[in-house]
Amino acid sequence: MIEINGVTKYYGNFAVLKNCSTSVAKGEVVVVCGPSGSGKSTLIKCVNALEPISEGSIKVDGIEVNDPKTNLPELRTLVGMVFQNFELFPHLRIVENIMLAQRIVLGRNESAAQKTAMALLDRVGLADHAHKFPSQLSGGQQQRVAIARALAMNPKAMLFDEPTSALDPEMISEVLDVMTSLAAEGMTMMIVTHEMGFARKVATRVVFIDQGEIVEDRPTEEFFNNRHNPRTEAFLGKILHH
Repeated sequence: MIEINGVTKYYGNFAVLKNCSTSVAKGEVVVVCGPSGSGKSTLIKCVNALEPISEGSIKVDGIEVNDPKTNLPELRTLVGMVFQNFELFPHLRIVENIMLAQRIVLGRNESAAQKTAMALLDRVGLADHAHKFPSQLSGGQQQRVAIARALAMNPKAMLFDEPTSALDPEMISEVLDVMTSLAAEGMTMMIVTHEMGFARKVATRVVFIDQGEIVEDRPTEEFFNNRHNPRTEAFLGKILHH
């Protein structure tokens, strides 16, 4: 579903990604982890061309992301994106946030868009909050709305960029529960996160990035139980210790 081959990304003369290659098969859940500033968020943003790459190739469902002929708005309907800071429209009610892209991008009429929005709000446990504004919801609730909004486009894959890092600890589990249910339903997902317990529970594979390089790319249990790279060992030693 997602193929990343030899991707390098420069900011000026600084290579934030260096010759990165990995893939995500249909139905796989791949967790991307690593220290702050390692390039993991940049990598996930390259998948739907929010960040252009300098070298290499990325394909989503066979479509070359960085081909100038590629219709990026159309591509982004295939790949839902959930950001660290929710990115909801503050002046729109919750149901309107979920309807907007359906109306503009997919061309759905108001009735169909609202029906889809309400079904998805029910799925994430927020149907009762449909007519509130984002500021009236907790961070965890807003992130669940953001997930519902991404799902409204019927994506073939979902990208999550540290979806719980802006949340209070008691709100993290409600977001991870929604993501766990998506994984159980077979949604293809690529997730940047530090939630290692969650990764161990739902990930098919774990990719570890350090200083712009993919250092490890292993099946989950092998990643946690059979580590050989000292950079991975040092990272997990710190994060699992706490």
